[in-house]
Amino acid sequence: MSRDDKTVTKHSSATDIAEFLEKANELAVTADTNGGGRLMFALDATASRQPTWDTACNLQGQMFESAEQVGNLHIQLCFYRGYREARFSGWFDKAVELHRVMQKVQCVGGLTQIKRVLRHALDEHQRQPVSALVFVGDCVEENPDLLCDLAGQLGIHRLPVFVFQEGYDTDAEPVFREIARLSGGAWCRFDQNSAQQLQDLLSAVAVFAAGGKKALQDFSHSRPALAAVVKQLSGPK
Repeated sequence: MSRDDKTVTKHSSATDIAEFLEKANELAVTADTNGGGRLMFALDATASRQPTWDTACNLQGQMFESAEQVGNLHIQLCFYRGYREARFSGWFDKAVELHRVMQKVQCVGGLTQIKRVLRHALDEHQRQPVSALVFVGDCVEENPDLLCDLAGQLGIHRLPVFVFQEGYDTDAEPVFREIARLSGGAWCRFDQNSAQQLQDLLSAVAVFAAGGKKALQDFSHSRPALAAVVKQLSGPK
C-alpha cells in the first residue's frame, strides 16, 4: 500500500457515519433472528492509549448498560499490551462486571497485536456465533496484508469489525478502513470531541445486537438525540 493511497480525514465524515449505520442495520437482522447477541470489545492497551483509556471504559460501560436494559447481550473484553501479552476475558452479561475488570487494566508499552485479536475473534465465532467485533486502537505495527487476510475471513463468516480509530496516524487509517471494509463492518474516528457521537453509535449497535430494531426504537424514545440514528438504522434498506 503506497503512501499516495493513504488519505487521512480529521473527523468521521457523514459518509463514514452513514456506512457505520448501514452495517449496524445488517447486524440487526442477525439479532432479530437469534433473539440476542454476543459482542466482542477489543482495545489497544499499549502506552500510547493511556490518556484516553478512561474515556474508552466509560463508552463501553454506557454501551453495555444501554443494551442491558433490552436483554440478552453478552460482551467479551479483549486487549493487548506489553510484550506479546493479549488477554481475552470470559463472556459478561452484567455491565458492572465488565467495568470492574476494565478499571484494573493499566496500559503498558509494546507493539500492536491486532492479528491475535482478529484470529481469536474468528476462532470464537466458529465455536459459537459472535454478532460483531468492536475494536479501538490508534496505530498498526504489523503486516497489513496479514491483517486484511484475516479481515476477509471474518467477512466470509459474517463477523463484522467496527473499527474506532483514535488519533490521526496516516499509516494506520487505510489499514483500519480496509479491515472494516473486508469484514463487512465500518470505520469511525475516535477522539475526545466525538465521544458523545460514538457513545450513541456504540449504544445503537449494542441494543441492536441484544434486541433488534424494535428494541432500538423503544430505546430511542428517551434519547431524542438518537432520532437520526434510529431513522437510518430502522428504515428500509
